[in-house]
Amino acid sequence: MSATPPAGQGDEPGRIMSGEMAEQPAMLRRILEQGAPRIRETAAEIAARKPRFVLLTARGTSDNAALYAKYLLEIRLGLPCGLASMSTTTAYGAKPDLRDVLVVTVSQSGGSPDLVASTRAAREAGAVTLAVTNNPDSALAAVSEFHIDILAGPEKALPATKTYTASLLSLYLFVEGLGGRDGTEAAAGLPDLAGAVLGRRAEVKALASRYRFAERMVITSRGYGYPTAKEAALKLMETSYIPALSYSGADLLHGPLAMVDNISPVIAVVTDGRGGEALQPVLDRLRGRGADLFVVGPKAQVEAASAGFSLPTAGVPEEVQPILEILPLQLLAYEVTIARGQDPDAPRALAKVTETR
Repeated sequence: MSATPPAGQGDEPGRIMSGEMAEQPAMLRRILEQGAPRIRETAAEIAARKPRFVLLTARGTSDNAALYAKYLLEIRLGLPCGLASMSTTTAYGAKPDLRDVLVVTVSQSGGSPDLVASTRAAREAGAVTLAVTNNPDSALAAVSEFHIDILAGPEKALPATKTYTASLLSLYLFVEGLGGRDGTEAAAGLPDLAGAVLGRRAEVKALASRYRFAERMVITSRGYGYPTAKEAALKLMETSYIPALSYSGADLLHGPLAMVDNISPVIAVVTDGRGGEALQPVLDRLRGRGADLFVVGPKAQVEAASAGFSLPTAGVPEEVQPILEILPLQLLAYEVTIARGQDPDAPRALAKVTETR
């Protein structure tokens, strides 16, 4: 495979991000065929330790993947979970008692100093530590007791795309393994379905012109779709610089709904399942306010909206639909950015490894 030129040196803006998005079907298949056995082994070893609580640690895109894992762990296993506040240990020096606690740190590069420091502190405090990264040789993998390689391959575009979906699938397989189940059967159709979704790029490009001049966007969902809403907002902000606010549908009704009008677009991620059912009252309120509503979800939901992208959700378990949901929204962020004359490969003020402390 030939090396990809650095951002800004290719033939056209965004070609690195575009190429990495296109790799996702093959990458998902690689995880299912090559990564799943090792993930099951790791999950079985950790399950034998009987963790009573799970803390999830991450930043940025990986934080949205960690939030997805929180939904999985609480719904599929009934394990209480929390999202860690790293500054309590890195800045304040707190020393919590983490015996019998599983600390899962999700990071694409495994290189951020605060992630490494907080994971080291967690292990010293008695936690079972698991790093989920795209770099088995990283400092984070070295300080963790266990490691899962998400097998995404090198990611050179600054906006993370394939490492996000690789993290989701790896975390899903891990949680299923933690519960003594093999998740590969439920996820087996994802590579082909992802390919079909990404093959409809022309639909997204046509929709992008609708949002080229948007001054802000609101993105909402519930349940398993909520991490997708947060990740979509992050992608839009870091590539196109459009302020994008993400809310749980329940939180949207508690005040922020007042800012919704018929000018600023609202994107709703409607999971085909209980999360989508819980979002229905929110969708009704948005339509009642005349919102410009863009829906990503089942065909019937898209047909009732101003615009949208229908997903092939029939027969796909609700808990793995987020792996498909984010794909058209990655494409949308890319196409809107290109339409605005910007380069999604090189967002301003960003670096691939963010060294927070």
